[in-house]
Amino acid sequence: MDKELMMTWIEEGNLQIPQLLFSKYKKIGLNETELVLLLQVHSFLEKGKDFPTPEELANRMTIPDSICASILGRLLQNKFISIEERYAENNIRYEKYSLKPLWEKLVEELIYDKKQDELEQNLMQETNLYSTFEMEFGRPLSPLECETLAMWLDQDQHNPEVIKAALKESVLSGKLNFRYIDRILFEWKKNGVKTVEQANKHSQKFRGQQRKSTNVTPKSSNTVPFYNWLEQ
Repeated sequence: MDKELMMTWIEEGNLQIPQLLFSKYKKIGLNETELVLLLQVHSFLEKGKDFPTPEELANRMTIPDSICASILGRLLQNKFISIEERYAENNIRYEKYSLKPLWEKLVEELIYDKKQDELEQNLMQETNLYSTFEMEFGRPLSPLECETLAMWLDQDQHNPEVIKAALKESVLSGKLNFRYIDRILFEWKKNGVKTVEQANKHSQKFRGQQRKSTNVTPKSSNTVPFYNWLEQ
């Protein structure tokens, strides 16, 4: 008897349900009853039953078939489920429930969450960028300086970390001003510099050229020649 029960259980199979559905169903506008009804439709589809009736669905739930029909109508109207027309081999038309709209809503929610995370991360980076500039300048930035920073980010599309690298370059060169930083960023953009690593390599390249052209030997290993970006 136990073996027969086990075989029945195995033959029933398993229903594959995306974990994302359980974590996001509320955010996409579903309640618990609607969720279970969709899962019941999913279960019927997996078993090859393409168009379960409200009565068949209600038999698996604790709500009457009239409520099942009402919820199905709402799910169709709100595009959580759709009805597709199919044709059998004998060219007989039949209807089938499709959960593609539900999966599409989950994907859209995932994309939205990712964009929100990116926006929050960018906001944190920008806030940190302004704080870094004020710390280096030892004072609050003027409205014009804030506008220049915003222009570097929005108009010129410079990465916040690259802007910080340009700030560091100006500090090391002893030329801490926005005009000098703007020139550094201009030169980097003109040369296709988009990352901090590329910026560092670009700066080292020009410092090496400056050392060769002036034939200046550093007095100590700690002496580093700096490139004057304003002379470009």
